Formats: sequence, structure tokens, C-alpha cells
Amino acid sequence: MASPVAKGATPARVAVVIVSFNTRDELLRCLSSLATVALPLEVVVVDNASADGSAGAVRQAFPRTRVIENPANEGYAKANNRGWQATAAPFVLLLNSDTEVRPGAIETLVRALEARPEVAIVGPRTLGSEGRVQVSSGPDLTPLREWRQRRRVLGVKRGDPRALAQAEAHYSTEHEPAWVSGSCLLIRRAVLEAAGGLDEHFFLYEEDVDLCVRVRRLGHRVLFDPRAEVVHHLGRSVAKEPGTARLHYHRSHLLYYRKHHGALRVVLLRAYLAGLGLRGVARAGSPHATDGRALLRLAFRGE
Repeated sequence: MASPVAKGATPARVAVVIVSFNTRDELLRCLSSLATVALPLEVVVVDNASADGSAGAVRQAFPRTRVIENPANEGYAKANNRGWQATAAPFVLLLNSDTEVRPGAIETLVRALEARPEVAIVGPRTLGSEGRVQVSSGPDLTPLREWRQRRRVLGVKRGDPRALAQAEAHYSTEHEPAWVSGSCLLIRRAVLEAAGGLDEHFFLYEEDVDLCVRVRRLGHRVLFDPRAEVVHHLGRSVAKEPGTARLHYHRSHLLYYRKHHGALRVVLLRAYLAGLGLRGVARAGSPHATDGRALLRLAFRGE
């Protein structure tokens, strides 16, 4: 049920939905960054059963923010759906808890959608904690394109001058990619409803790419707007359980390929996962051994 608007209050233009899992300090910083936004907002934090007191801390520091507490970690897609469905604003901003919105960013994203009715989703330029540009949009996922994208991501992460220069040039220009990152993604509510929300089969990762694909198939466009900037302190939540996060990534990847690609590409991905699994199992006595067995189950049984 959408949040009621108090009598005489200005209706919210943007519903900000933040999913949190054990990122209390980052979450509070994210909420603080919203203070500069000039547009009327309704802000919802969906807490996926955090053990660090996140929900209570938000209620104390930001009493006007609605907090929805899930009894268990329901995953990113399902929690986001629960959040936006509890709001009513015409634009929905999916925002990671480990981000900080720079002044004017949300206003810029809203203006982009208002000016271009054919665009349904818009994402900003994102920067890391050190100020380095991040890879936050990309082409349709295919093996070759993913290989190229992976090279770009790793090059930027290493601080390779050539990769940084290419990323800086690419992410300084407005363009229409196949997808933009769900770390900060603004979408028209009507389109989000028409698309059926985020696919809750994705527990973590690829749900943003899948959403953009489905929205484009409905006849809408996706836009990257570098005039809006957001700082993304990447992976603060998943860093606490990296092995589990990697497995979720591979599981979501396989689900995406099953959903959007033919049998041949699915088989190729399964073979790749089996290879990763065998290498993990070979590292006997290391934490990677457990990951390897899990990857083999995923590759052969889809579990």
C-alpha cells in the first residue's frame, strides 16, 4: 500500500527506495546526502534483517524516513519491490545504501525524464570513494561483450591509465546503453508497474540489467546522463560475505542467460562455471574449495 500524503503537504515527486543489509554507517551517510535534494521526496528504507541495528539507527536519525523491516534477507529485487510498492511518487529512484548523492543529481535525472518522454530509465555517472569513474552502464550481455566489459572493469580497478582514460571519456558523454547500474537508477513508476517490477528470481546481481532489457522491449529507452553524479562506495555489504556474493553473482548470471539467451550460450556459461568450480575444488583446504563445489552444483544442476 502506498504511503498516504498528509493534508496540505506537497506530493512527493520521487520515491527513493534504499535496500540495506548490514550497512548501518553507509546507510546513514546515504540518507544524509539526500538532505540537499530540492524536490519533495518520500524515502523508504527496506532492511533485509540486518544484525547491526540499521533499522533503529534510521528511525532515530531520520524519523521522517519510512522503515520496512523484513524478517529475513529476501534479496535485493524482492526488497526493492516491497519498497516502491509502498510509495506513490511518479518517479522511483532505486538507490544503494553505500552511495552518496551529490547535490543536484536527483534533480538532473528527473529533468532528463521530463524532457524525453521516450526515455523510461536514466542513470548517473558514478564515482568510487577515491573519485575514480566507475563502469555503471553497458551493452547487452553476450559472452564477447562481457569479456570486453570485464577487461574495462578490471583495468579501471587496477588504475590502468589507458583503461581509466577510456572509461573517463565514455562516462563523460550522454549515451543510450542497454542497461544502467541499479546502484542509482531512476525509472517512471508507470513503466515499472507495466514491467511488473524487478524479477524476484534474482536474489542479488543482474536484476538491474534484466529490468532494463524488459523496459526496452516495452518500447522505451534507457539513458546514461553524466551531468548527474553519485559516489558509490562499491560493495560494502557484499564485502562481508564475498564467497556468498560470488555464488549469487554466478547464479543470477545463469538465470539471466536462461531468460534472455538461447541454449548454446547457456551451455557455454555452464561449461565456464564448471571450469571455475573444478579450479576451486582443486584448492583443497582453502575457502575456495566450498565455492568450487557450489559452482559445480550450479553448473550441472542449476542449484
